[in-house]
Amino acid sequence: MKTREVIAMLGLRAGRSPVDLIERIEEGLSVDALDRVARRIAPGDANFKYRVVAKATLARRRLHRRLTAEEGNRLARLAGIWQLAVDVWGGEDRAREYLVVPHMLLGGHAPLDMALKTDLGARTVENLLGRLKYGSAA
Repeated sequence: MKTREVIAMLGLRAGRSPVDLIERIEEGLSVDALDRVARRIAPGDANFKYRVVAKATLARRRLHRRLTAEEGNRLARLAGIWQLAVDVWGGEDRAREYLVVPHMLLGGHAPLDMALKTDLGARTVENLLGRLKYGSAA
């Protein structure tokens, strides 16, 4: 994960290191960060953000304007996968296409679906993207 790009995607101004990002996640990322990431990954899908944080939960988070550390961690990991996919595929449109098409090495699941399900799913997608980037079979 390219920490600087993830920090920028989340709309954070200060910090450039993984430790800075971890501290910001623990403090609670802004709900605006979720909106920003959702618009970038799924610009035509107003409901995409509810795949990251449930609709009713998000309504409560908007009152306090902060995500929990767990939600922020999930969001940062998703932003990292997005940045890696853009890097591997050379652009946002191709990255978006890759993330939504079922993949045989993911049991026929789309990478984005796997990344949103569990932490292990997200790490599996990161690994697959890394293998694609560095030329091993994927």
